[in-house]
Amino acid sequence: MLIDHLQNADRYSVLHPGFADGFAFLRRKDLAKLPDGRHDIDGDRLFAVVSRVSGRGREQSPLEVHRRYIDIQFVVDGEDCIGWLPTSDCRQVSSPFDGEKDLGVFYDPPAKWLTVEPGTFALFYPEDAHAPLAASGHMHKVVVKVAVDW
Repeated sequence: MLIDHLQNADRYSVLHPGFADGFAFLRRKDLAKLPDGRHDIDGDRLFAVVSRVSGRGREQSPLEVHRRYIDIQFVVDGEDCIGWLPTSDCRQVSSPFDGEKDLGVFYDPPAKWLTVEPGTFALFYPEDAHAPLAASGHMHKVVVKVAVDW
């Protein structure tokens, strides 16, 4: 897991072949105007999900894990709070891992809470269980999904 400002994203592009194009998408001049929903960048290998939602609060935001995708969670407007716990420390299964949805959910409490402000991204690998949308206000987010196996 890491958190940083989008202006520093080039530092992380060497970590995965899909990161450069994913960060380029987040730098689009029209990003704030894109409609909610999925936006393909490179088919199922790299795509973005735009959403304008209200936060659920910490108690209503369970930890989730993915195995096929790395998440780059970027806040366009508002503020998100995202919980974090190493996946290896997750013990209390809420929903068993569903390979089709690439999603498992846990009741475990996060070890850390991150505040993700506009212009900031948080990057979560499969080893990072994360609890997004834990803020209480309205937010505009873009989650770039980067296939682990490129």
